[in-house]
Amino acid sequence: MPVRVLIADDHPLYRSGTRMELEQIDGIEVIGEADDGDVALEQTLVLEPDVLLLDVEMPSMSGVEVAEQLQKRGSKTRLLALSAHDEREYVYGLLEAGASGYLLKDEADAELLGEAIHGVARGEDNWISRSLAVQLLRRRSMPDLAGVQLTSREQEVVKLIALGLDNPTIAERLFISPHTVKNHLDKIKQQKIGVRTRAELIAWAWQHGVVKRGEQP
Repeated sequence: MPVRVLIADDHPLYRSGTRMELEQIDGIEVIGEADDGDVALEQTLVLEPDVLLLDVEMPSMSGVEVAEQLQKRGSKTRLLALSAHDEREYVYGLLEAGASGYLLKDEADAELLGEAIHGVARGEDNWISRSLAVQLLRRRSMPDLAGVQLTSREQEVVKLIALGLDNPTIAERLFISPHTVKNHLDKIKQQKIGVRTRAELIAWAWQHGVVKRGEQP
């Protein structure tokens, strides 16, 4: 079944362009659009999309307020923020209100957006733009690279995650199962590094040079 997506953004041209891009991606079906927060909340509750692609600043109700209301009402729709705003209060507000990721519009091309939507629909941890991941890192004390002992396989997994690949793609690259990738990821986060989300793991990898700028997956 395709991933059913609702787009909430108050800019009609951007909303239309995003819809056109998503409709070209296999496995994604755009089922509606919303131009303000009230409509986004109402349509999400009625249509029950798999993923709500949510802007932060909208008329009548902000993206954070929409996320909070959906969380209170027990909505099963997963949220992916897509915004031009990179202020910390927006990023933290959406993630703490239950969003599964936060992408910046100028960094999210069609390929990344499609991967993020599929990943969020599968229940993966936070998808976040690399420039924002560093901000998350500053919020908490992280272990130095010298104090973390990763196996060669774990290093490969961390590097591919930091380069933006999802679990099935990593599994294919490393000739292992997606379940094995998830087990590696859980162990790295919980036992080796001590982070809770995919975003914080990406931030740690970039800060400690596990992956270099300009490096391709």
